[in-house]
Amino acid sequence: MRIRLVLLSFLSVAQSHAATRPNLVLLLADDLGIGDLGCYGNKTLRTPNIDRLAEGGVKLTQHLAASPLCTPSRAAFMTGRYPIRSGMASEFLVGVYLFSASSGGLPTSEITFAKLLKGQGYSTALIGKWHLGTNCHNKSDFCHHPLSHGFDYFHGIPVTNLRDCKPGEGSVFTRGIRLLVFIPLQIIAVTLLTMVVLKYLGLVRVPPLVFFGLLCLAAMILGLLVCFLHYFRPLNCFLMRNHEITQQPLSYDNLMQRLVADAAQFVRRNAEKPFLLVLSYLHVHTALFSSKDFAGKSKHGAYGDAVEEMDWSVGQILKVLDELKLANNTLIYFSSDQGAHVEEVTPKGEVHGGSNGIYKGGKANNWEGGIRVPGILRWPGVIQAGLEIDEPTSNMDVFPTVATLAGAPLPEDRIIDGRDLMPLLQGKTQHSDHEFLFHYCNFYLNAVRWRPRNSTSIWKAFFFTPKFSPEGANGCFSTHVCFCHGHSVSYHQPPLLFDISRDPTERNPVTPATEPRFQEVLDTMQQAVDRHTKTLKAVPNQLSLGNIVWKPWLQMCCSPSGLSCQCDREKQARRASH
Repeated sequence: MRIRLVLLSFLSVAQSHAATRPNLVLLLADDLGIGDLGCYGNKTLRTPNIDRLAEGGVKLTQHLAASPLCTPSRAAFMTGRYPIRSGMASEFLVGVYLFSASSGGLPTSEITFAKLLKGQGYSTALIGKWHLGTNCHNKSDFCHHPLSHGFDYFHGIPVTNLRDCKPGEGSVFTRGIRLLVFIPLQIIAVTLLTMVVLKYLGLVRVPPLVFFGLLCLAAMILGLLVCFLHYFRPLNCFLMRNHEITQQPLSYDNLMQRLVADAAQFVRRNAEKPFLLVLSYLHVHTALFSSKDFAGKSKHGAYGDAVEEMDWSVGQILKVLDELKLANNTLIYFSSDQGAHVEEVTPKGEVHGGSNGIYKGGKANNWEGGIRVPGILRWPGVIQAGLEIDEPTSNMDVFPTVATLAGAPLPEDRIIDGRDLMPLLQGKTQHSDHEFLFHYCNFYLNAVRWRPRNSTSIWKAFFFTPKFSPEGANGCFSTHVCFCHGHSVSYHQPPLLFDISRDPTERNPVTPATEPRFQEVLDTMQQAVDRHTKTLKAVPNQLSLGNIVWKPWLQMCCSPSGLSCQCDREKQARRASH
């Protein structure tokens, strides 16, 4: 009897402990604008499942990405830290990884929320896009891979979805090809023509070897271009399952359906124990894609089709949670890594970028349109349904929130910039725990936000802003994205100051004439910047030129010989299952 009582007591404690540790489903869209969802005011795109998620939970209306670019934003999301602390902030033009055979990535010294939760007995999976590096020294060390950062299971793409990954969708390298190929070829052609004319006129004697050398150089440049265009897709656009390449190049046929089915299968496999599922969408980054059930069905072309397919997938996850009676013990979070890419317009004039609503700018800049993203959290019975919170929060807040819910102590050997959201979500506090938030454009501190404790104002000061082009546009259309330094930006002294609470569109900066506390506000913000800057430590830059360039010895290929990087084990697995 005594043994039975002890066992019953143990089981009761275990069940109580399990009940306090929710399952965690984190849904992260790619390049989705805050104005793309019905629950944030869109009247023409159909997003009933995401809207239902918002109705059953909390909608954050001032939820902010820690960076307006994929790689640094995702690093901040995973670690709860500004990307500059982990070296995931570029000091030059390119701020993300473009090649699978780059050596940079999220350092092994960084602690992700997946690593913390795995230590607490959670099953952990990341399905979809990673974009935080793969290998360091050889093509099988997987030092930056999701499985090296706390995930038990990975199924998705290690880099990102690009136009170059889908035949017929153009290239993100058009500007680079123009600079590195077409201009040199033009110079060579003009040089050859000039030498021919001068030789014909008898003004100079040009050795035949010079002609031959220039022709060989032109041929080499053209050959490299042909190789790049031919091999980029298979070498960089592929699916992996854990450490194995399963489809190279990746096929977009029913891609969303395949990934969401795998996510649902992961939930089913782990229904009896706590789990963390990060469903990191390829939607709605270009190249845009959707299955035949959604293609051509929306009012916003290919972009709208992709949004509506993503919404369907959210419904599939909600459905499996309801079916397994897990909904009441599952915290769901939905957001986007940054704002919509407003410059995504095809040569035919088709808009392939989303809507940032009333907000200025978009992806790659720190105007509100680039960093203010959807933020929806649902946990029935724990978080009040239908609540709307207009306080500054960050995607870095996910880290301490899920760690605390899982019972994992936060690391004490590093600064965690995120704040636990639960007190705000449960109404235990009315104000954000972020008095100041710092907005980086890659490596460079671009702006600072201040939410005074005793005021309704929310101040935002810009030290520099991007030069939109053409003039009067809402983005940097001539370069496809805005850059962060040099001639691409305008510096402001004194900083450009806005009261976001009164001017969320950032159209009317305040001045000493319109705001009596102008200098006082700027002084307070500068003091906060000084304190913040003192906490930064020098770390290796993971997005340096040496870390982002293609390195042949890091190139992964599903063929053992490496001669033909083509395989479709996904199709073989589907046939076997049927």
